[in-house]
Amino acid sequence: MLCDDSAVARGALARLLGRDAAIRVVAQAQDGRQALEMLAAMPAAARPEVILLDLEMPVMDGLTALPLILRAAPGSSVIVASALSQRGAAATMAALRAGAVDYVPKPAAAQGGMADPAFGEELRAKVLGWARMRQRAAPRPVRPAATASGTLPKPQVIAIGSSTGGPQALAALVGALTRPPPVPVLVVQHMPAGFTALLADHLARLRRLPCAEARDGEALLPGRLYLAPGDRHLLAKPAAAGLVAQLSDGAPENFCRPAVDPLLRSLVAACGGRVVAAILTGMGQDGLAGCRALREAGGGVLAQDEASSVVWGMPGAVARAGLAATIAPPEEIAARLLAACGEGRA
Repeated sequence: MLCDDSAVARGALARLLGRDAAIRVVAQAQDGRQALEMLAAMPAAARPEVILLDLEMPVMDGLTALPLILRAAPGSSVIVASALSQRGAAATMAALRAGAVDYVPKPAAAQGGMADPAFGEELRAKVLGWARMRQRAAPRPVRPAATASGTLPKPQVIAIGSSTGGPQALAALVGALTRPPPVPVLVVQHMPAGFTALLADHLARLRRLPCAEARDGEALLPGRLYLAPGDRHLLAKPAAAGLVAQLSDGAPENFCRPAVDPLLRSLVAACGGRVVAAILTGMGQDGLAGCRALREAGGGVLAQDEASSVVWGMPGAVARAGLAATIAPPEEIAARLLAACGEGRA
């Protein structure tokens, strides 16, 4: 189901989704109230698996409609569509806290609008990924190229990379931490500028450890989570008392800035093998080259499993390359990270 007050936007979204034969648009609503009326008129078996919900609409906006839609269609995954603005970012995080599973930022006209091929690819990947999660489709078996050691080194720092579906996976991992790790936790989530500060606040609300956007030149302290700011690479460099953050405007890698590979390269240079990295759900293979370098240095790698991933691109690439000591859901990855630090079960 598409719910957007703009007929032009609904048409563009329907065309983008229609490029994949596995996706069928079953209904289009122009505001939250009409969406609720349509859902009420549908038999339960005919309700959509995914609802794409605009946030700014007349009559009934998306944030008002969201909890009502979740009650009317409990089997549906709601993905919110938001503007690429500070206001849009704040509304997006509010929607994620209210039960939306994911978001798609609408690209501005200056960025090509909805004609941007990357937007269409992300949109279809998220719709298909969350539909698969609802269908609980059996995951394909993992056939790694080699068997990685199941042991992890005691880390000086933890690195986490994620993309499509990442906000939910990060929340699950952070929420499963029974105590703050005794090392800095550095996170790269593929996200636009303006969204990452609010994602850090979203994670901080879980009350497991302090979370904030990383600032250039700040000391990276144990027991704290540092998130790469949107449109800046996050690197770490050695200092007298440990590690400090370095933000970079270097060229995008794997079509992303921030990207996971630059962070992992910097950590290998700064810490050698005393790093454990976790690669979570996401499209593409950002993090693969960095994890390979990390394993060669003696570091440890964990990957999210396919069953719990919205898109098993990034973690799947690491798993198939035989680099992951563990392939597991985010909650189990949290336990493994604490265990590597000597803070949990072995």
